[in-house]
Amino acid sequence: MMKVYFLSDAHLGSLATADKRGQERRLVSFLDSIKDNAAAIYLLGDMFDFWNEYRHVVPKGYTRFLGKLSELTDRGIEVHYFTGNHDIWTYGYLEEECGVIVHREPATVTINGKVFYLAHGDGLGDPDRKFRFLRAVFHNRLCQRLLNFAHPWWGMQLGLGWAKHSRLKRDDGKEPPYMGEDKEYLVQYAKQMMQQRPDIDFYVFGHRHIELDLMLSQKARVIILGDWLWQFTYAVFDGEHLSLDSYDVTEPTSTERKG
Repeated sequence: MMKVYFLSDAHLGSLATADKRGQERRLVSFLDSIKDNAAAIYLLGDMFDFWNEYRHVVPKGYTRFLGKLSELTDRGIEVHYFTGNHDIWTYGYLEEECGVIVHREPATVTINGKVFYLAHGDGLGDPDRKFRFLRAVFHNRLCQRLLNFAHPWWGMQLGLGWAKHSRLKRDDGKEPPYMGEDKEYLVQYAKQMMQQRPDIDFYVFGHRHIELDLMLSQKARVIILGDWLWQFTYAVFDGEHLSLDSYDVTEPTSTERKG
């Protein structure tokens, strides 16, 4: 069986990343390396640090990544794109020009007899009231229309500036490390889902920027994918086994914060 790949949280274009071009090249190199054995690729959100489409304008840059997505779909590989909390504002360009399948909500899919619950992870059990408020604003259609009244340059500066501020408010720019099974809200969410959907084998999330592979029961596992800012991690399913791995290249890129 051909393999199925899962990755998330590249945050391409981040103003907090020193080597944006090198980071994009690393991601494209990985996608190129799997194109001959991939049946499907699931991108579980926040592949861009901020993405907003206007009627006739899309963000500058990302040509290598978008070109690679187009090449993959032209080869018949399914590429699924789940919107995260940084790239909600897509209105057809990725589907029409790159051929990807966009998901705006969590999805349950069956692959070779195994049931996967897939989501970016934002909004799933997060107790942070401020984040829940911002998420509601970002998803509000009126607010989305108001954003698109701004000139694209101003809109992108606003979005990228917000994303940079959000990351750099932490000392090292990274998310908190694993907080334990009882405090990780995505783990708690998966446990709640298990009561409703005992058929699910794998819960796969992004968003938290940590690597986690945790058995919830004799049947169910939760996977958190890490990121493509510092860890360059992904999950791969070979038809029987799902495993976490990391991508290494001979010319590493710098993702240190700008001073």
